[in-house]
Amino acid sequence: MTTERTGATLRILGPLEVEGSAGVVRVPPGRQQVVLAFLLMEANQNVSTDSLVDALWEENPPDTARTQVQICVSRLRRNLADGGVDVTIETRQPGYLLRVDPARIDANAFTAMIVQARALRGEGRPAEAAATLRAAAALWRGPCLSGMSSPTLRTRALRLEEDRLTTTEDYLELELGLGRHHQLVGEMSRLVREQPLRERPRALLMVALYRCGRQAEALEVYRAGRELLIDELGLEPGPDLRGLEAAILTGAAEVRYRPSSEPEPRAAAEPDPRPVAPRPQVPRQLPAATADFVGHDELIAMATRTLTGGADGADGAALGVVVIVGRPGVGKSTVAAHLGHRVAEEHFPDGQLYCDLRGTRAEPSAAAEVIGRFLVALGIPGPMLPDDLAGRVDMYRTLLADRRVLVVLDDAVTEQQVLPLLPGNPRCAVLVTSRSRLTGVPGARRVELDVLRPRESLELIGRVIGHDRIDRERAAASALVGTVGGLPLALRIIAARLAARPHWTIASMVQRLASERHRLDELAHGEMTIRASLSLTHDGLDQRSRRLFGLLSLAEGPSLSGWVAGAVLDDDRRFPSDLLEPLVDVQMLDVAGVGPTGDFAYRYQDMVRLFAREKLAEADAADNAAALRRVLGGWLALAEDAHRRVYGGDYTLVHGRAPRWRPHAEHVEQLLANPLDWMAAEQENLCAAVEQSAAAGLDELAWDLAVTVATLFESRGLLDDWERTHTAALAVTRSSGNTLGTAMLLGSLGTLHLSTGHATRSHESLTEALGLLVELDEPTGLGLCRRDLALLARRTGDDDLALELYGRALTDFDRAGDVVGRATVLTQRAHVLATRGRIEAARAELTEALGIYREVRYVGGIAHAMRRVGQVQSRSGEHDAAVRTLTEVLAMVRASRDVIGEGHLLHNLGEVSAAAGRLAAARGYFEQALAVRETIMDHRGMAVVRADLAAVLAGLGEPGRAGQEVLGRVVTGFADGDPIRGEHAAAAPAFEPGR
Repeated sequence: MTTERTGATLRILGPLEVEGSAGVVRVPPGRQQVVLAFLLMEANQNVSTDSLVDALWEENPPDTARTQVQICVSRLRRNLADGGVDVTIETRQPGYLLRVDPARIDANAFTAMIVQARALRGEGRPAEAAATLRAAAALWRGPCLSGMSSPTLRTRALRLEEDRLTTTEDYLELELGLGRHHQLVGEMSRLVREQPLRERPRALLMVALYRCGRQAEALEVYRAGRELLIDELGLEPGPDLRGLEAAILTGAAEVRYRPSSEPEPRAAAEPDPRPVAPRPQVPRQLPAATADFVGHDELIAMATRTLTGGADGADGAALGVVVIVGRPGVGKSTVAAHLGHRVAEEHFPDGQLYCDLRGTRAEPSAAAEVIGRFLVALGIPGPMLPDDLAGRVDMYRTLLADRRVLVVLDDAVTEQQVLPLLPGNPRCAVLVTSRSRLTGVPGARRVELDVLRPRESLELIGRVIGHDRIDRERAAASALVGTVGGLPLALRIIAARLAARPHWTIASMVQRLASERHRLDELAHGEMTIRASLSLTHDGLDQRSRRLFGLLSLAEGPSLSGWVAGAVLDDDRRFPSDLLEPLVDVQMLDVAGVGPTGDFAYRYQDMVRLFAREKLAEADAADNAAALRRVLGGWLALAEDAHRRVYGGDYTLVHGRAPRWRPHAEHVEQLLANPLDWMAAEQENLCAAVEQSAAAGLDELAWDLAVTVATLFESRGLLDDWERTHTAALAVTRSSGNTLGTAMLLGSLGTLHLSTGHATRSHESLTEALGLLVELDEPTGLGLCRRDLALLARRTGDDDLALELYGRALTDFDRAGDVVGRATVLTQRAHVLATRGRIEAARAELTEALGIYREVRYVGGIAHAMRRVGQVQSRSGEHDAAVRTLTEVLAMVRASRDVIGEGHLLHNLGEVSAAAGRLAAARGYFEQALAVRETIMDHRGMAVVRADLAAVLAGLGEPGRAGQEVLGRVVTGFADGDPIRGEHAAAAPAFEPGR
């Protein structure tokens, strides 16, 4: 397939090309090309003149910049009209809007083909899906907008470039599954050479080589990649690549090709009737292990036996629990990470759960919150989590009953934190670190972690500074070890300081450390040693690094992103991690891991953070407060940008006046290439930022950030975080008299309570919010409240009131110019119209809503509207069309990992098939829906599906199974409570797009 076959005549996937009725239209290079390219990338959306000025002049635009933009637009209009190009450029305050059929832009054709391929893959047609993806990749004629000099455009093109790479990897993986490994080796090798740090193409090449009988070459590809990752990033390959190497070494069945003829494409209404249970998620949450770990051999061996006894099927039926106890700086967390990685893959293949229980912080983590995070990591959607601790414990232990999982609980402070987190299955194991002995944890093996022995201490220092320096000053090195006292944290800090100063002798360091210790001799021995080590290193840093070291401790989250360093110093450089590397080099900061975008995350050791806070207290309080506002404003700016990318614009949200701090534009593009994944990776930091804003009395920041981050809470079902952050923000907006913030938080809480089926609480919050918003006359907020109140009215069966509220919400959103808000109302109202038999009216509203969603590229909205289209088609008796539509939506929700949505779509497909009389197909869909609901422990949903499955089984002549196996369970399921908690409660955001 080529661009011409797609009908695209406006091309940005390569050099800019424009084609009209008279042929190719020449757009003069320079400003006209930049302006046109920018308008094409924002086609059918309003683009401000300021944005175009920024694209043309990154810095210091001339006084005539706006006039020059007007001239460019005028010439473009004439040029495009002369060439017969069917587009218009409208003047629309505060800038311009390029109106065009989206299908005529090659980038839109590319996106549409990817969506089509996902649907084909969901239908079990991998060959067609691969061909479609290859055709999509063939639309590219080179780098996006190649030849353009505008940095602004280049950053916008990066997102499309990433999609191009992912598309290539997707079709290679599909074709590999079809047995085309011999044909693909060359193409895969080229991709690995072009993208040497991407692990997925390397894994595909390894599998292809192995299946071609070239095992040694496959392993060499792994080794070359590992060496490159270590040299370039200082990181080991990820668990998937490591697991693949092990599978190839052992000849595991999963990497061998098993030829099978691809089934002929069947009618959409005739699926494979066999149920397919979703694979359980395997969390890999262990923090990075320390590369230069030494010592504690006896402790490691003993703890390994305790942890793996049950996992390996030993005679004892007791859960293996190890509690590592020790003073600050002795290396408890380091030992736990090392031990966890040592036993994880071989003994606990079903996953490793990790949580920092924050025992040294003012508010340690609560058990209910930790279990909630663990359940989500294990694949349970947030809306399925029980509200109470006891219910969560039951679900947690049930989920782990047949798995081998290692649970690592770092920095526990009390038994009450730990006891609910103990699995009931003895094949699991628990590793705890604490400064207390935790004698109330039953059956735990407690081990005291002591300091390193002199020989081990010398080995640790030698690994950092080189053994040759140790050999040259053996006596001084031994004296240094004696001065430091074998504390690993102090040893690492001192060794890093020596490594950074190769001209210093070890003897001089001994003298410096002894002098510093004497100054601090009022402290306890261990604390004194660490502080002395820190003081020496801190005083040797340059002024900027010393200031950065203290300011970074302002952030309350569990990890530090690189851009935070830029924010505290008010430095928006492109690579902000460069600011942190001097602190990493001297062990004042640790690298905690790598995020989904390749950006590093950092963290303090607890004692180091306390020291940083002390240094911060010596600095100017006003400067510290300004730095904190920049950091919190940075979280707000990034969250706001992420929301905008998810919804295709700044829709369904109201913002306040809080100042933003924006990292470098190219860094933002890297971070937010997948906005929801970024938000999920930063979930704890975002929540901490909301709570810190509230605690600091920054009401504007607190409420704006909270309601913006609700994008993440709603999409991933993080209901605990939703309520916790909003409660904290609401307290500060009420106390400060912030009416708008209070109203928006109440409205968002109303949506939350709607999601959890708490109708009374939802109505109270929404009604109070509505009253405040009427006083303020805030149209977007009014539209959101009235839309959710309409859904509440539908729950009580009052469709007349719902339609009235929907009508008023439409007026609100139209007044605000919020097209996505309008589309959400149209989508919801269409369902009411369809149930009343007004099918054509429902179709018209869904058609308009789909048009809006597609124009702004809001994928969640598209999925929700298409599901409603499928239901309308089913009501009209268009069963084949309904199955095709719902199957496409099923592929979309599977691609977005929306397991609740998957269960709903499979159930809907079963209903349509049953209505069409295709009982075998209906049975297959219902059994698959049941498997999904069982995986996420949705008992109410299981009861609903089993009721429909029973009717189908009876129709297929299986009354015994229908009555005994299904209906008996239905009774149990309904006894558990109301089987349907409402659309928000059981539906993923793809079905009820909200904020």
